[in-house]
Amino acid sequence: MTGTTSPTAAGKGHTPENAWVRTWGAAPHAPIEEFGPLPSFADTTLRQVVRISGGGNQVRLRLTNEYGTEPLIIGAAQIALAAPDGSIRPGSDRVLTFAGKPGATVPVGAPMLSDPIELPLPALSELSISLYLPDAVKSTTCHARGVQTSWSIPGNAVAALTLPAEATSLPLQALISAIDVLPDGPATAIAVIGDSNTACSGTTPDTNRRWTDRLAERLAEQNGRTAHVSNQGISGNRMLNEGLGEAVLARFDRDVLATPGLGYVVIAIGLGDIGVSYPPRDGSGPSDDFLAMFPGAPVTADDLIAGYVQLVARARARGVRVYGVTLTPYEGDEIFTPEGERVRQAVNEWIRTSGAFDAVLDFDAVWRDPAHPARIHDGFHAGDHLHGSDAGCRVLGDSIDLTLFR
Repeated sequence: MTGTTSPTAAGKGHTPENAWVRTWGAAPHAPIEEFGPLPSFADTTLRQVVRISGGGNQVRLRLTNEYGTEPLIIGAAQIALAAPDGSIRPGSDRVLTFAGKPGATVPVGAPMLSDPIELPLPALSELSISLYLPDAVKSTTCHARGVQTSWSIPGNAVAALTLPAEATSLPLQALISAIDVLPDGPATAIAVIGDSNTACSGTTPDTNRRWTDRLAERLAEQNGRTAHVSNQGISGNRMLNEGLGEAVLARFDRDVLATPGLGYVVIAIGLGDIGVSYPPRDGSGPSDDFLAMFPGAPVTADDLIAGYVQLVARARARGVRVYGVTLTPYEGDEIFTPEGERVRQAVNEWIRTSGAFDAVLDFDAVWRDPAHPARIHDGFHAGDHLHGSDAGCRVLGDSIDLTLFR
């Protein structure tokens, strides 16, 4: 397919039958003050909708209190097939338990898996997850700017078939980080780690138009061994330094290498490192307050390459295939400078030619304007010359050679 090279080295990419596989993920991070305050959720039900990638016959939920400052109390939890507008499909709801109990206390800094439940799920099913939170949540582990709406409902409403009038919408996900399934046959997981162009923050909310969603749709159409997709992108994330979320080098083991059923790793990070390292100095770029959210010395192409080498080595130790993604154009965005563009080009040349990766997904080639290669082709960006539009993310998902995941 356009923009993708073939594999150059062998990896395992296999998972035993009757083993758990991650079918959905949202990388957790601490609350970000700049995104606005979060509700305390005291005596509140938090309802969230997610679309899984591959299906299975059993399911389990991963809660997260990894950035909490106090134990997280779950009074009740249910999972169901989602219906429109925050509703659930009648008869599909299942009570989630934890060590056989209907509630749980998630320790500070920890995740927690629910007990497995029987719930046959086709690929691309939409699930509704409802958590009743009897006590205030002082520091909410969340996933912001994930282009998915959640709802806050007063009281214990985990079993409510429809949203009550007093429900309040929230532009984020919180307290959940993954869904695993027990597939009917052989399956494997693809973990994709990146920034806002992996989270696809420029796409239409609640429509599942990320490029990883499109990849999951195409994979679901295949017969035989299936591949599930876990999107671990965080908007504003970087490879080398903390910013919005921990740096990829810091979170890689948790968000990628610990993925159940892992067979493939896709690394799509680095443009944010470049953008905040070489901003305009003539007053036309982002504010000092914005840049203050991204501490650390400016990074060079060699710094980024060294980071990729580390990530590849850590993934190879797991015996999985590792695919690199070229950094996409960004001229026209407020953070663009010719100096940063030179670094982007140098990094992309290394990604394409070094042989460090088992294959390269050349998203730069897919998106760039042939008449102006430093810019994203009109129609592929969300109006800011940086983030992908619905059409732009779809063309990325369509460009990927599915034989890379067989």
